[in-house]
Amino acid sequence: MPGIRETRVLPYSCEQMFDLVADVARYKEFLPWVVATRVRSDSETEMTADMVVGFKNLRESFTSKVSKQRPEMIDVQYIDGPLKDLDNRWYFEALPGGGCKVDFSVDFTFKNRVFEALAGQYFDRAFRKMVTAFEDRAMQLYGSSNSSAHSVA
Repeated sequence: MPGIRETRVLPYSCEQMFDLVADVARYKEFLPWVVATRVRSDSETEMTADMVVGFKNLRESFTSKVSKQRPEMIDVQYIDGPLKDLDNRWYFEALPGGGCKVDFSVDFTFKNRVFEALAGQYFDRAFRKMVTAFEDRAMQLYGSSNSSAHSVA
């Protein structure tokens, strides 16, 4: 299963970043390619949600189960859609001087191996664009800070 991981240090609290990531209903407002979302059920610890992604005339729908441990972790498990498997995890770690470290990983498997090979070439760029969209949304919601966000290799 191909995967990708990104770690960022951001000037926002774990709670702020957790709230932003857990607000699936608003993804269509800021995430590229997200056309629609529907939260089927939601509680403090678990959510089931549908997301429609699209590019030009192509549209696909995904259903996921989201496990939440506020404010440290969000774990998304794929239930149904065009892929064979899709899992992603968000970890939020408070930093001593303020802000937090955000660790985001995605693992996926397409049903069709040929499509997986083709799409895999573009997935890295798309993934990084989505991570940047979350960062931009955080700045829009919470403002900027004296400390700047940066990637951690």
